Amino acid sequence: MSRMPEQLRSAYTAEMTAARHTGDDTRRWHHLERAHILSQPYPWPHTRNHLAMLGLALHRRDRREALGQVVRILLAAPGSVMGRYPEGNTGRTAAGLRTPMRVPDDLAAMLTRPT
Repeated sequence: MSRMPEQLRSAYTAEMTAARHTGDDTRRWHHLERAHILSQPYPWPHTRNHLAMLGLALHRRDRREALGQVVRILLAAPGSVMGRYPEGNTGRTAAGLRTPMRVPDDLAAMLTRPT
């Protein structure tokens, strides 16, 4: 698997940083979901994103989400390496493990640009 291109890494880092620095859990989920979409093809960033989602689920005492994130942590790296991940999926438990979703236009433009 190739390294995350610098433009994607910058966008991913910005979303993860925004998630860490906002005090609003709804906004935090939003940033983590966007980071997830960017990170899916890359094993470590993808796993790191699910670890952050697990942390937020535990903070919110959301058992269902936490359990779903544990499963996703186990599957993230192998799924990235094998290219078996649902494009655009936000990474939340409610989204389903294999459900592709529409990629936001701004992220789609970054994901389709030649690196």
